[in-house]
Amino acid sequence: MKSIRYFFEGFALLILFAFFKICTPMTASQIGGWLGRHIGPSLAASRKARRHIKVAFPDIDKKEQDEIIKGMWDNLGRIIAEYPHLERISRNHTTIIDAKILKGELEKNQAAIFFGGHIGNWEINSVAVLVQLNHGVDITYRAPNNPWTSALLNKARTLNGRITGYPKSQESGRKILQAMKDKKTLGILIDQKYNQGLDVPFFGQSAMTNPIFVQLCQKYKCPLIPIRNERLNGCNFSVKTYPPITLFEDDGTPRKVDDIILEAHHIMEEWIKERPKQWIWLHRRWKDI
Repeated sequence: MKSIRYFFEGFALLILFAFFKICTPMTASQIGGWLGRHIGPSLAASRKARRHIKVAFPDIDKKEQDEIIKGMWDNLGRIIAEYPHLERISRNHTTIIDAKILKGELEKNQAAIFFGGHIGNWEINSVAVLVQLNHGVDITYRAPNNPWTSALLNKARTLNGRITGYPKSQESGRKILQAMKDKKTLGILIDQKYNQGLDVPFFGQSAMTNPIFVQLCQKYKCPLIPIRNERLNGCNFSVKTYPPITLFEDDGTPRKVDDIILEAHHIMEEWIKERPKQWIWLHRRWKDI
């Protein structure tokens, strides 16, 4: 039964992608946002989002919670509709802030890790760097359980294989290590729960976080760079990088991994506070919530 359900879910997504592809990027985004904000808030998942919003913003009232939930679904609906247009949006509707500085960092003969979260349309980051700066950024992702859905999303986010993607698995772990040895650039999203990770506060609450993005940078002595995607309006975006996080003490000893993760969390908290409607509140980010 599960395989049949997966097939029909994948087929439905294929039809949606085909429809959105014949639209302009702006029209597709508008339709996706309309569907998201009119359907999403009534789904059971919105109750989970509300619990998470209360954790991060304990002082806001129900009306403000409702606005964030509605905005989140609008953004998520737009993201789905934008998948068939990722290359066009990344090339024509995305501004890379301080692109010359970023290009200079990318052209250094060293590995690098960019970390971000499920904010704005996070799928655009690596695509924009490729099509605008002609530099490949390998990406990691958590594949959906549905193999049909996973194949469609992976084809879109990697531009049909032009970007290397690593689904979270033991085999991918070995490939990521080799990519670091080969001095490649890697993009990692750090805002999902990882049961075997380190317990580091996020919005003041216990959050299990995969430490691999810090451990790799310390092991290979490569920069750890925050990268932020922000939806400006419609399907227009900005991509901005920030100064690398300090990984070593003045005497050359590695900083504590927990402290670096906490600093990364604080950076992401500020982004989410500025644009709470653009973060996906559906993930089980915190323990027992």
